[in-house]
Amino acid sequence: MAEPQRWIIHVDLDAFFASVEELLNPELRGKPLVVGGAPGSRGVVASASYAARAYGIRSAMPVAQALRLCPDLIVLPHHFEEYAKRSAAVMAILHEITPAVEQISIDEAFLDVTGCERLWGPPVEIGRLIQRRVRDEVSLPVSLGIASNKLVAKIACDLGKPQGLVFVPTGTEASFLAPLPIERLWGVGKVTGARLRRLGIQTIGDLAAWDVESLERMLGKAGRALHTAALGQDASPIAGHRERHSISQERTFAQDLGDPEALGRTLLGMSEDLAARLRERHMVAQEVRIKLRYPDFRTITRQVKLPQPTDQAQVIHAHAAALFQKHWRPGERLRLLGLAVGGLLEGGGYQLDLFADVDKRRIRLNRALDEIRRRFGPEAITRASLAGRRGRRGD
Repeated sequence: MAEPQRWIIHVDLDAFFASVEELLNPELRGKPLVVGGAPGSRGVVASASYAARAYGIRSAMPVAQALRLCPDLIVLPHHFEEYAKRSAAVMAILHEITPAVEQISIDEAFLDVTGCERLWGPPVEIGRLIQRRVRDEVSLPVSLGIASNKLVAKIACDLGKPQGLVFVPTGTEASFLAPLPIERLWGVGKVTGARLRRLGIQTIGDLAAWDVESLERMLGKAGRALHTAALGQDASPIAGHRERHSISQERTFAQDLGDPEALGRTLLGMSEDLAARLRERHMVAQEVRIKLRYPDFRTITRQVKLPQPTDQAQVIHAHAAALFQKHWRPGERLRLLGLAVGGLLEGGGYQLDLFADVDKRRIRLNRALDEIRRRFGPEAITRASLAGRRGRRGD
């Protein structure tokens, strides 16, 4: 019996963070806005609405540059809790379509819908179903690319943005890719793209027409891989489970910061936030890691193994503070301070009777605080020492 035709769908939420902000505040719809660092800071754009993109604003652009391009730009802080909640809702929809889902970021996933036609119809109908459900149930715009492999599906999705659905029939992969600029191909960045263009290779079709041995002599193994990709061939499977090894937060300061009290408050605030995210995911961490970046961009990271996995801010902060005191010299100014927890394990629902009385009280307190924040919002209750910081999250 012949193998069923393979169909891969790439799903990408359009301008995800910005779209969520428009959902939270409908008055923002249609206005140029970005989610990113606060005005006056050295932060970068994490997400830009399509109205902002019309001014040439893109993700990873410094906010200061974005404001020069559009003086009326609305700059919003991150609301990670909201993004995570809506991302989870979208991924739940995708898992109802097929169990073969590979989430590659908070707003992107691949689906293998091979053999799903009996349940949902042809691949294009499945794509339309996904768009309709995401729009009706989560109120977010989404683009899709459908093809016989991941590489072509991803490129098709990018070409259809925003709110597009691009279908590439089997056997047309190479002709679909051929007229596209070479930089559209996976693995072709600025350096490789410039090198290929010097050889007269302007499009993906140009690359596909080159002799593969010549490419391999010039680019090594990457030459053969790029040639295969230019032909629209990609055998990579859907990885249904991607283990997450760590979660992190960073603060890039508006001005280089050397005040030990302010740095200490920042570290405490990040400890609180990361611990809450661990508990929300029912996970515990086995490692704590700090990142220090200096004004000259020199960066160091240091980590410590915890004696016992935890989801408690007090434990995370104690070890983070010890690392910080050991590796930061008083008077040194920092451009960025980061904190991460790693070695994540499923198992946040541990039993209280395994802990000492002091630990039990701390765990019960943190659970109570989590419930207050769930019911009344993330800013409903906080430490007195962090009250000022909560009003300056953009820093």
